[in-house]
Amino acid sequence: MSLTLYLDLFSQPCRSVFLFAKAVGIPFEFKRVDLCTGQQHSEEFGEISMIRKVPVMKDGSFILTESTAILKYMVQKYSTLVADHWFPADLQQRARVNEYLSWQHMNLRAHGSKVFLLRSLFPVIMGSEVPKEKMDAAVEDLKQSLDLLEEKFLQNKPFIIGDKISLADLVAIVEIMQPVGAGVDAFEGRPKLLTWRARVTKEFGEKLFDEAHKTIMNVSSLPQMMQNNTELEMLKPKFQKLFK
Repeated sequence: MSLTLYLDLFSQPCRSVFLFAKAVGIPFEFKRVDLCTGQQHSEEFGEISMIRKVPVMKDGSFILTESTAILKYMVQKYSTLVADHWFPADLQQRARVNEYLSWQHMNLRAHGSKVFLLRSLFPVIMGSEVPKEKMDAAVEDLKQSLDLLEEKFLQNKPFIIGDKISLADLVAIVEIMQPVGAGVDAFEGRPKLLTWRARVTKEFGEKLFDEAHKTIMNVSSLPQMMQNNTELEMLKPKFQKLFK
């Protein structure tokens, strides 16, 4: 029985799950949950996940949320398809992957997401451009996370844990592409990261990588896509609280 993956490729965690499953040949049914129209708040999706976030994985009657948990589940379930380097059996190598996955959530993910939200969603939801000082502060936080990615995690290695790609690189690249899609070039002035990006893209194949990121790289269409979202007014107080 193949997996069912509930995804929207606007979402970084969804892209990581999509890319991994496609790259290693895991069979799955793609069910899109359109975040732009608020489909995650539908009664139908609520029966699948009370968290109302994507990605969600369904394996028979077993339902799993959270992208890193889903990635690790797929590694173990499809161990005959998944090469060891993605999530190494070696204790210390696996610990390095887990270290990055634990760190990134409140650092690169949080800061890249904030830049994206301010740059792309704030004007749509609030009806005005984000104040310059807020945007500048968010970009500075992102720069600090990128510095740590380069200096602590990547260093002078081809990939985060060494000579081969792992889940850490996958999760890192999808997060960095989020602000890139919003028009903030996170790779500018960072030749090491740019070279690393090329290596990661090559591992997945340019066609698959572009397929996964087509939606986010077309973020200029977001205002039109969100016109039918009945949740826009509900989101305003949330944005005001989040970015006050």
